[in-house]
Formats: sequence, structure tokens, C-alpha cells
Amino acid sequence: MKNAVKLFACLTLMIFAATAVQAAQGGNPKKGKYLFKKECKACHDAGGEGGKLTPLSKTQAQWDRFFEKDKHKAKPEAFQKFSDQDLKDLQQFLFDHAADSDQPETCG
Repeated sequence: MKNAVKLFACLTLMIFAATAVQAAQGGNPKKGKYLFKKECKACHDAGGEGGKLTPLSKTQAQWDRFFEKDKHKAKPEAFQKFSDQDLKDLQQFLFDHAADSDQPETCG
């Protein structure tokens, strides 16, 4: 019985910690992945206008700089259709699956 209580307490703590990390970063990576596939991939695929771009194309620090400083300079109007929260979601997805992340991903 004591082990079950300890296990439950550990699981609760882990869920709380994961939620706190996501809230601190401000983005929902699942929504970011959806937005990337829906809005970005058309231009950022092989042969597309923006060239092939996936989360693996940059490191976490490079993605952060892109959203903080670059802000899609090549075609700034591309960011205008997104809300501030949408941009946070995109950034979170790209950051979480960057080349140097624990879970690198191409975006399928």
C-alpha cells in the first residue's frame, strides 16, 4: 500500500513538473506541429518557395533567435497571420524537436 501511495505521488509530481515546464515556455508543441504542417510546410518543403525547413534544420538556440530577432525577415507577412500564441506554439514545437533536442523530428 505504501508503495502505491509513493508511486501515485511520484506520478503526480512528474505530471505537474511537465505541465509547469510547458506553461513557462508558453507554447503548446502539439498545436505548433499542427500549425507548421498546415501553414508553413507548403513553402518549406523540398522544392517549395522557402526551401526545405524542418525542426531539424536548426538547433534550439537558432530557433529561439529566429523567433526573437529574425521574425521571418525573408517574408515577414508570413508571420502576420499568426496570433502571438500561435507563434509561441510554433516556436515550442520547433524548439522541442530541433537538431540538438532530446526528441529531434522532421515533422512528417
